[in-house]
Amino acid sequence: MNKVLIIDDDEELCELVSEYLSVEGFDADSVNDGETGLKRALSGDYEMAILDVMLPKMDGFEVLRNLRRESNLPVIMLTARGDDMERIVGLEIGADDYLAKPFNPRELAARLRAILRRTAEPANSDQAGETVELDDISISSSSRVSTLAGKELNLTSVEFELLFELLRNAGKVVRKEDLSEAVLDRKLSPFDRSLDMHISNLRKKLGNRTDGSVRIKTIRSVGYIYTVV
Repeated sequence: MNKVLIIDDDEELCELVSEYLSVEGFDADSVNDGETGLKRALSGDYEMAILDVMLPKMDGFEVLRNLRRESNLPVIMLTARGDDMERIVGLEIGADDYLAKPFNPRELAARLRAILRRTAEPANSDQAGETVELDDISISSSSRVSTLAGKELNLTSVEFELLFELLRNAGKVVRKEDLSEAVLDRKLSPFDRSLDMHISNLRKKLGNRTDGSVRIKTIRSVGYIYTVV
């Protein structure tokens, strides 16, 4: 069973979500404050974490900041419904995805499975064992290792998949709708800025080429292209 850590101060919610996820084939533990949550998230015992923003002792943003200094553990943030700023900040810090409270447990389970599919080693697919090298970047779908100028990139699961898709289609425009389905495993929503934020984070980690040229360009209202020089 895939182990999931729930970090939320609502004990009743944690109990209900844990029960639902157990029925869906997950093994869920929960903690109710940020400090304990960070320690457990860094323990190496979990494959994913569900992280609330409002927490005692250490808020969810600070938990995620500290976690990202040491770990790429996939994280789904729970944000207040209608609070776009919470979502943007969470994604900027390094959340893989977010859900607004109150949420449908079925949707949460679907998001967790999408993360598992992204992080699992490809098997019996066209991408199994594929390595793409371009410019000073190398990325392997089987080992899930990506490097820039020989140094390993510290990418979240979403950033890794975005880079892989863009490099595989270098020189071609990849539609946002296609990226959403390939990387986030869901149809693009008109008001969902997740892809934009993940692309922004990826650009920062890659930087420009040594000649100053931009690696990833936005094609307005269409998608993105990894440029070829």
